[in-house]
Parts: sequence; structure tokens; C-alpha cells
Amino acid sequence: MPLPIFSSRLQCSSSYSSRSSFPRPKPRIDPSSTLIPGLSNDIARLILSSVPYPHISRLKSTCKSWYAFLSSKTLISLRHRRDGNNSNNTTLSQLLCIFPQDPSISPPFLFDPVTRSWRSLPLMPCNPHVYGLCNFVAVALGPHVYVLGGSAFDTRSFPLDRPLPTSSVFRYNFVKSIWERLAPMRTPRGSFACAAIPGSSDKIIVAGGGSRHTLFGAAGSRLSSVEMYDVEKDEWREMDELPRFRAGCAGFIVGNEKEKEEDREFWVMGGYGGSRTVSGILPVDEYYKDAAVMDLRVKGGDKWRNVGDMWGEGERAKLGKIVSVDCGGKSEFFMLDGDWILRYEMGVNRWKKESSLPKKASYDKPVGFVAVNGELHVMILLDGYSLMDARQQSNAGSLMIHVYDPKKKTWRSVVAKPPFNHQLDFRTTVMCTIRL
Repeated sequence: MPLPIFSSRLQCSSSYSSRSSFPRPKPRIDPSSTLIPGLSNDIARLILSSVPYPHISRLKSTCKSWYAFLSSKTLISLRHRRDGNNSNNTTLSQLLCIFPQDPSISPPFLFDPVTRSWRSLPLMPCNPHVYGLCNFVAVALGPHVYVLGGSAFDTRSFPLDRPLPTSSVFRYNFVKSIWERLAPMRTPRGSFACAAIPGSSDKIIVAGGGSRHTLFGAAGSRLSSVEMYDVEKDEWREMDELPRFRAGCAGFIVGNEKEKEEDREFWVMGGYGGSRTVSGILPVDEYYKDAAVMDLRVKGGDKWRNVGDMWGEGERAKLGKIVSVDCGGKSEFFMLDGDWILRYEMGVNRWKKESSLPKKASYDKPVGFVAVNGELHVMILLDGYSLMDARQQSNAGSLMIHVYDPKKKTWRSVVAKPPFNHQLDFRTTVMCTIRL
């Protein structure tokens, strides 16, 4: 209902101003306090830091010493230090960060696919004049999740029913457990390509986008601008524009963190640019079949090259949901197209059928597609979910997750129970992975 949502935004805005300026103090660790009787605190900290991250919040109420340690910066540092000392980097599993709706009115959640445990995160800072945020992008770098851009409605704009893109950037700091407002992008945008570039100097790159809102099927602007964010300096710089306007696209980095920056590439796939009308009335997007690739060079360069059409006429109308998986130090692209998983073959510039889903999903069900721990997760809502049945919106139902291992080429399925009080709509849900 609009009124409760609006009132919650006002309440959130007024309370956040005090929280952001004066964050809640964390209890300090008393070196003399015993964490686990009979063990030294050094060993006890290693044991507690091995607990799956979504369970940590429930352990804080055990005792004061546990609350102090599990709320400290030492916890995240120990977990990442242990992961860095492991040559295979497999100590910490990837967690899925899910944004069901506008994160300023509906809290995001962390989900551990291994233990199937959930943990809610605080609401993102909100603006009482802005509502209905969607088409934003979430990306993780280190112990942080960044929320960039999006499209929303602003009560101060005219006309009121026209969505506007936003340039705002927020970061959730898992060390401090707070949201932080960062330098905004130079150009407001939503539905854009975005990728994190980890390394000695962490960066985030964004490209394309527009102002389209999920409430409008075909409308909004298109962009070709490209920007890069320097995490350490908290500033954006402009880069060479895309060869043409492109919105609704996907972005990935080809190459792993161990390679030099100039050996990596930024791929922008799919999306739409121009539009046409059917019978002179209904607007229809013209979807792209190609990709644009930028060589990431330290000094200059920033040149784009075009990759031709990835499929022929009649194969599909547009690019499906795409994920990138690191397979032995090599980036592999996978796409969910209906009931099929497709693998991108760079040598021939074509999508090839990899495997079909073990159980076909009904076409009226939204499906999520994400890569976690090197495996592909296809997420389908159960319990007879229907987008047209409003009576089923009071609970989230169950979540069937089909997991595909690209190396072993095998499937397995698990069922999870989401903690949401509403149904997930994977057409608008935003997801990213983070290693904690």
C-alpha cells in the first residue's frame, strides 16, 4: 500500500540522519575476557571466525565477550586473512546478497547456499522525496556491497508519473555494519552494465543505461557514457563512450584478479538501443545481438572493439540472463534461455547448448539465475506461485534451487525457505555475491 510505504520512508529518513552521523558504538574487546573456557583467546577467535557468516548474528547473544568479538573489525579481518592464506581461496564461501525490492523500504538479505541460512541487513538510507527505486545494480568488492544508480519517482519532479534515473551510490560496510554514502556518478543511470575490478587499487566500471522503470515496458532514455570509480579516492572519472547507445545490458570482467589490469577486458553484452512501433502505436525495443569490449589499460587506451552478432535470425529475441564463472582462471559466460543453459564460445562467437534444467519451470514463474562458488544456481519459486494471484502475496513460499556444476556437468537440487513476508519477483530482484 502506498501510504504505509511512504510513512515508513519518512520514519526511515528521520531516523537515519542520526544513525549516519552518530553510528551506534560497538563494545570494545576486553583482552582479559575469556571467549571459550579452557582455550586461549587466539584459538577461540579462530574457531568463532569459522562459523558461517549468516549464523553470527544469532551467536552474539551468547555472552558479552562473544558479542564484543563478533561485532568487531577483528572478525572480518580474521576471516579474510584465513582466506588469503589459503592458496585455493576456498576457505570463505560466497554468499548471495538479495535485494527483493527498493532497499530503502525492504531490507536486503544474505543467503548461504551451503547451509541454507539467511540473515537480514539494515535498510539503505532513504530520501523521503524518492520512491520506487528499481533497475539499480549491486556489486561486491572486499567486505563491501555497493548499490549504484537506478530509476525512481521523485515527488519534486513534474510530471509525477515520469521516472528519473539517479546517480547515487551507497556502500554497505560489513566491518562497521553501516551504510555509507559515496560520491555520486557523473551521469544518472539505471539498467546499466557494471563490473568490479579488484586489485591493488579497487575500481568499479559502469557503462550505458537509461531511465527506464519496471512499471513501463518500453520508454526512457538511453546512454553511451562510461565511468570508472576509484574506491580509495572516492571519485569518478569519465572514459571513452560506448560505440552506440545501450541500455538494459550486462557487464563482466574477463580475466582474474591475479592478472595485470592491462590484461583484463570489460565486456558489455546485449541490451537495447533504438525502438520501433507496431502498427504505429505500440513501442518495441530493438535488442542488440552483439557485444562491445574495452581493453583496460593503465595509461590511456580505453578503446572499444565490437564483437559481432552472437546468434542468428530466429534463434531468440534478446539476450537472456547472463553470469560469469571463473573456471580454472578463465572466465566463462553462461546464459539461461528458457529451460536451457548455454555456454558462450569466444572462438566462434556463438552460444552453444550446455545442459537443460532437470525440471522445467512454468512460464508464468519468474526465475533467478546467479553464479555462486563456481556453480550456476537456477532459482524457482514453488507453492503454485502466480503473478496474477494477489492472495499468495502474504508469504514467500519455498525456493527450489537447481545447481549446475560446469566442471562436472552435473545437477543437484535443494529447497530453501526464504524469510520474506512477500513473494520474490525475479524480474525485478537484484542479486550479487560476496565472500565473507
